[in-house]
Amino acid sequence: MSQPRKSSKSPQRRTRQQPPAPAAGTENSPCPCGREASYKECCAPFHQGRAAAPTAERLMRSRYSAFAVGDTAYLLRSWHSTTRPAVLELDPAQRWTALEILAATDGSAFHTEGTVTFRAHYAVRGRTGSQEEHSRFVREDGKWVYLDALPPA
Repeated sequence: MSQPRKSSKSPQRRTRQQPPAPAAGTENSPCPCGREASYKECCAPFHQGRAAAPTAERLMRSRYSAFAVGDTAYLLRSWHSTTRPAVLELDPAQRWTALEILAATDGSAFHTEGTVTFRAHYAVRGRTGSQEEHSRFVREDGKWVYLDALPPA
């Protein structure tokens, strides 16, 4: 994901404060990426370097989870060497709340490129928003990495 931006498709609304969710990224917490698995079984192996994402969509989901748990090291490792920033700083006040995969093309074990269109929801300082992006992924040294965001269609 690139830098968060507010969605112009839905107005900002004030919502009542929700009780805190289980800490994202704890072993038995639900995985932030939205799959029906615990963080330990889903994205943690990618973040810890014990496994590589098998598809572009799984890489996208693991990168979203990395934003949710604040794993900048994984975000940088999973970014293409030609587009990777030198430094990545996350806003500690921003909490990623949900991920929607809207579309995915190619990006399987049989491909070298793939795209994933997603909407990531967040809350920051009492306000909610979302970021929608059509992301491009490629293989680098045999592993899926995030290359860049494609322009909106």
